[in-house]
Amino acid sequence: MKRPYAVALTAALALASSLLTGCSDAGEPVDFSAGGKGDGAARARPVDDDTLMPTGPKSDFRITRTLDDGTHIARTTLHGRKSGVTGSVWVWAPKEYTDPRYAKSGFPVLMALPGGLGSPEEPGGVTNYWVGGDIELQENLTRWTAEGKSLPFIVVMPMLNPDTRYHDASDIPGSQKMGTWLTEDVVQLTRATFRTFKSRDGWAFMGSSSGGFAGLKSVLKHPDKFKAAIASGPDLAPDSPLWAGHPAEQAANDPARLARRLLQKGGPDVYLAFQAGSQEPARVTDPIHRFRQTYGKGPVHTALQVIPGGRHNAWDYQKGMAAGSITFISDRMKAPVPSGS
Repeated sequence: MKRPYAVALTAALALASSLLTGCSDAGEPVDFSAGGKGDGAARARPVDDDTLMPTGPKSDFRITRTLDDGTHIARTTLHGRKSGVTGSVWVWAPKEYTDPRYAKSGFPVLMALPGGLGSPEEPGGVTNYWVGGDIELQENLTRWTAEGKSLPFIVVMPMLNPDTRYHDASDIPGSQKMGTWLTEDVVQLTRATFRTFKSRDGWAFMGSSSGGFAGLKSVLKHPDKFKAAIASGPDLAPDSPLWAGHPAEQAANDPARLARRLLQKGGPDVYLAFQAGSQEPARVTDPIHRFRQTYGKGPVHTALQVIPGGRHNAWDYQKGMAAGSITFISDRMKAPVPSGS
């Protein structure tokens, strides 16, 4: 169920939105597509056959926040060609992305999804709270990379709900196609903008609460495209009121059914890092334990990070990522390849 304290978290994180415009270059354009079509570097051969140079077309990304190391979080409005959905997408590339050693290599992508409804509506779109300066996801990833805990991920932070209703990151009949938006349109925008990997070895999710459900479900439904997810305090059933009258489609988006199908097929292997705070109630933790006990075998590899003293919020979940979850998925994914290696 969509828990009331997840909505309260959304309200508390509204402060993140106020920190997006605190840098002097906010609103300035930024181009991440070095090596793409029309760029001189595009004539250079990629370091391996799995690297995909930016395909274009370029999007109008505008800076919302600049980190101390000079890297930028930037936002664009995506008009999804396959879903028909229009919404905001924020992106960030680590400092390694501009390192000449990796100029011909793809980078792994981590799609960060918010819980609740994301954050309050703002002009031009719905906020994803992982962009905020008080959450500091990007600063933490930078530190974890320096410490050898994490790969240098490109982080993509899309809008997840286009209005004030939960869409379960799914194509619910009669509603906007949010499953197609997330797993096709946002992916295509990322490939158009960045040097990425063609294979699923370069694609993962992280999310909290209903965002954890969205990432978990997307990996299980599309294991040919995505390899791993960090699911923090996740919902484990599709329970949007919008499913009313559509039980077959609802069941087709149930993580349990999707995991069962993957077990029956025998693969491909997926890696699911669950997280929960020790202070979270049994209605959060019990479904995680049941899922792992029932489906955590064969090609469905799971881990559980229990966060001492942790509650249902983004700050505590990042403690769990630092303690092991980010390494769990990084160890199973592809790192950028330096030229000459």
